[in-house]
Amino acid sequence: MDLNRRTYRREPAPDRNADLRIRLKELAEERRRFGSPRLLTLLRREGWVVNHKRVERVYRQEGLSLRQRRRRKRPSHLRHVRPGPTGANQHWAMDFVSDSLADGQRMRVLTVVDLWDRRSPCLETDRSITGERVARRRYALRLQGQCPQVIRVDNGPEFTSKAVDRWAHEHGVRLEFIHPGKPTDNSSQVSTGDFGTMFTNLSEAKKVIEEWRQDYNTLRPHDSLGGMSPDEYRRASTGVNLNPESELKCGIPGGVRSLHRHKLV
Repeated sequence: MDLNRRTYRREPAPDRNADLRIRLKELAEERRRFGSPRLLTLLRREGWVVNHKRVERVYRQEGLSLRQRRRRKRPSHLRHVRPGPTGANQHWAMDFVSDSLADGQRMRVLTVVDLWDRRSPCLETDRSITGERVARRRYALRLQGQCPQVIRVDNGPEFTSKAVDRWAHEHGVRLEFIHPGKPTDNSSQVSTGDFGTMFTNLSEAKKVIEEWRQDYNTLRPHDSLGGMSPDEYRRASTGVNLNPESELKCGIPGGVRSLHRHKLV
């Protein structure tokens, strides 16, 4: 075969990325909705000295890439860009997500997010929810000093109810309704509702979703925040030290989209 004897007898070098492969697969298993950039942020938090090219190469070799949906081509048109918030508690967004418990009963979660730093002040979980329940929870948040100037919502019956409208008028909050049939106008709520697990009962759902909210606020890195979590970004911007134990722990209903069934993401 005219094969050099040294080439034939040469043993392959040990894989210098072996430890990185193991840890990257462990993180990808824990955070199944995280891509390579976010996993790189988590690795660097743990003290790994690696660049993005090395992590991306190992990420692809291990087949950890997320499945991407093919985008539809739409005719170009002039888009109206809404002015963004410049501080905390200026502009919130609320929406509902839904799922089924192990016994088949429906469960709804009301998601709330601050559009400035992507922080979630509250997640409420229950089997059903009304406009009066939404108004009562917003009043409880206001008592804790958490009240926005504007809340972006869809045109669902819970948000267009008289109770929510009366609460907004009494507290000087403007309700910003999205265009009918345009859920992407409130797309910031999609990631906030990705809890991703099967719940056996409502009590377990409330506990797991509250733990997810704490993790989302304190640990989960956001590309729009420079790789920082919402709490890290708020501390860096305002110097306010947030104490999760002092937050209101809630659990309400919500519902229009289904939750992804993976482990906590």
